[in-house]
Amino acid sequence: MKILDGKWVRDQILAELKPRVDAVTAKGRPPGLAVVLVGGDPASEIYVRNKVKACADLGIFSEQIMPPAETTTDQLLEIVASLNARPEIDGILVQMPLPKQIEERKILMAIAPEKDVDGFHPINAGNLMSGNPGPRACTPSGVMEILKRYEIPISGKKAVVVGRSDIVGKPMALLLLHANATVTICHSRTSNLEEECRHADILVAAIGRPAFLRGSFIKPGATVIDVGINRVSDRARAEAIFGSSPAKMAQFEKNGVILVGDVHPLEVDHASAFTPVPGGVGPLTIAMLMANTVSCAEKRCSA
Repeated sequence: MKILDGKWVRDQILAELKPRVDAVTAKGRPPGLAVVLVGGDPASEIYVRNKVKACADLGIFSEQIMPPAETTTDQLLEIVASLNARPEIDGILVQMPLPKQIEERKILMAIAPEKDVDGFHPINAGNLMSGNPGPRACTPSGVMEILKRYEIPISGKKAVVVGRSDIVGKPMALLLLHANATVTICHSRTSNLEEECRHADILVAAIGRPAFLRGSFIKPGATVIDVGINRVSDRARAEAIFGSSPAKMAQFEKNGVILVGDVHPLEVDHASAFTPVPGGVGPLTIAMLMANTVSCAEKRCSA
């Protein structure tokens, strides 16, 4: 089985972006990304810190806006409007999830489509649907880069996407469809989910349940893309998944927590290729965010 190394793919993408960033900078200023983090969610803070570091490494200007957790929808809309109006900001990212009192859909709709580096705005979702250019959702785009750079055939293959979120499942299915795969979207209410998954030449797991897809879901020789990142801190749960792996249990005992994907990591031996968690799809999300930011800046330069 081939392990699909997301860090290797990420490093290629970032290396290819560097001369593009330099070319934009030479025309007057570097690409600019604004990241808005409402409140102090620890996991979100880590993501934002990694995004800011990636910007610094590439020479992209980045700005963090950190309004308090009690921020209202209207207050956040004002922040987004001010960023829309700033010419030195090419991309705007509002870190999810937002506090419960904020209407996420209103915020996503307020971001100017040409600065929507997450690819979530309905206009950009429509561009994806119709095959028109525009920012694409970062995680699904990263999956496509893994498949492309590891030369895994897509055209004519049967792909099954488990998960129907607007962030991963739906855009993932559309990207695979545009690459000429025959695509099935499954979800928590799919009848005979195991049987549907077993038909897949390319199985993409994005359902948000730790180790939910077992070995019996995987067709021998399939490519398995595990998008899930689940933190397991319950010892009984960790033992149920990793009981047969002393090394993994030792890791859990040391840290008190362990990351697990949506696919059972000890039951994928009969796959032909697999993205591990961590180190598989995860590193590509930020790389594709950088790529979207650079593309938005290039469009601004050529306008």
